[in-house]
Amino acid sequence: MNNNTEIIDLKKEQISSLDRPHYKYSLMARAFFLLMDIVTGCQITLSKAKLIEILASIPYRAWEVRHYSRLTRVYRNYEKVTRSQRIVTWSRSAQDNEYWHLLVIHEKMKTDGIRDAWYLFPFVPFVMVAVYRLFAKTLAFCNIRRAYLFNAEFEDHAEHVYAQFVANHPEWETQPVESDLVNENGKFSSWADIFRRIGLDERDHRNHSFLLCGKPEAVVSYNGMPKDINFPTGR
Repeated sequence: MNNNTEIIDLKKEQISSLDRPHYKYSLMARAFFLLMDIVTGCQITLSKAKLIEILASIPYRAWEVRHYSRLTRVYRNYEKVTRSQRIVTWSRSAQDNEYWHLLVIHEKMKTDGIRDAWYLFPFVPFVMVAVYRLFAKTLAFCNIRRAYLFNAEFEDHAEHVYAQFVANHPEWETQPVESDLVNENGKFSSWADIFRRIGLDERDHRNHSFLLCGKPEAVVSYNGMPKDINFPTGR
């Protein structure tokens, strides 16, 4: 998560996300999003957002494993070692960030007295996680650039989902945040800003993933964005 929240206009960036067209998704990504909608329904709900976050960290774990195993093979090549180390470090950070999103959404559901949808009870997420983990690992080891690009598509989709989610709930603008767990990553004035921050985190993940797959022209800049969005491209 970007710790420069205090200098970012979260509402402006949410509107920017709404106004910006979705990335032109691949057939594989469109099929994935369609499957998600078939399982969860087209409406954006807290349960659907929770499922997104349950899946979101999986590619980063696959990248970490892939690059960590690579380190033992290319240790004589300083450039490759440096690149892999940076990706491993960032992948771990991204996993932690996605897990924070999951905890935040769970806190919101507890605050509002909302129960998990049927597809969050053990069997369904277990199957989805297992299938997505196999997919992410296979893609990471067979075509890491394509793995980065697919994740960029996933995160672009997630950014737009959260921007629309906030727009759908104007009552969140005046709903205070009273959870220490939520506020441990910054002080937020409302639940609307919390979900705007999550959406912006997804944009950061999107930007990193596009850089990693060699598409710097797809990066969406904004005031206060992380200074570490400068990964070298490559495998």
